[in-house]
Amino acid sequence: MARAVMYDNIRRAGTFLASSALALPLMAMVAPGARAEGMPQLDFGNPYVIGQVVWGAGIFLVLYLLLSRSALPKVEKVLSLRRQTIETDLGIAHKAKTRADEAVADLHEARRKALADAQANVDKVVEEARLAAARQTEEMNARLATEIQDAETRIAQARGQALASVREISTTTAETLIHQLSGIAAPADFVTAKVGSAAAARGL
Repeated sequence: MARAVMYDNIRRAGTFLASSALALPLMAMVAPGARAEGMPQLDFGNPYVIGQVVWGAGIFLVLYLLLSRSALPKVEKVLSLRRQTIETDLGIAHKAKTRADEAVADLHEARRKALADAQANVDKVVEEARLAAARQTEEMNARLATEIQDAETRIAQARGQALASVREISTTTAETLIHQLSGIAAPADFVTAKVGSAAAARGL
């Protein structure tokens, strides 16, 4: 827009100069004897002045024609090409910015999705570990319960065997003491019954 205004101003200035150059010979022909006081360059009665004016008008006219027909169109073409290049570059820059914004948005979306997937994987691993620990705890509790039951059974068997041995030893000891003290052999059934009653009374 600014270049078009500048081009129009140049064209207007050239038109003004050409009009001024054409007006000077006309002034000389209208007032050939006119002379400005203190300005010999405007003494149109002098043939040199008229010749200079005519040559100056011709030069201005030629310059105007050259500018308007040759130089100014080239300048306008160069400015137009630069404007098109700038507009093309701006379009490319806008497209690149749009693609960059889309890439950034895709990156943020991928990052958000990766974080969500990572959190889901962490939750899954934690849940699996919790379930595995629960299973191991249950298995360990079941194994310990079985071992405790087996141990209690073995303890009960050992206690029964020990009690049986104690009763047998007690019965033998009682028979021996009775025989030594009284010299009479006590009946085995009687001694066994008494020892069993005493053991039962003591919770053995």
